[in-house]
Amino acid sequence: MTKYFTEDHEWIAVAGNVATLGITDYAQSQLGDVVYAEVPEVGRVLKKGEEAAVVESVKAASEVYAPVSGTVVEANTALSDSPATVNEDPEGAGWFCKIELADAGELASLMDEDAYKAFVAGL
Repeated sequence: MTKYFTEDHEWIAVAGNVATLGITDYAQSQLGDVVYAEVPEVGRVLKKGEEAAVVESVKAASEVYAPVSGTVVEANTALSDSPATVNEDPEGAGWFCKIELADAGELASLMDEDAYKAFVAGL
């Protein structure tokens, strides 16, 4: 599984033709305590850069953008009942959805983990 990151602090973990989407540990720490998470419906077609999900915390509401284009094949509906999972395990059980990739070439525009760590260090 290969992991990629965006400048908006989303991550995707790609296995085959499916990418799991979530927000980074840095993003959840900036948001504070997450009190609500809205995930996309299965079957929804996402375009790279458009809103895929919403996360709300005691501090702010924020959109989660699709780092790649594709079709939602699974949604983490458990976040409805347990939005704090996004804080507790943002790069694990706190994922938002799984997307079947429409164009694997879009991955080339994303950062690897080392590049993302350097990006965050510069903020």
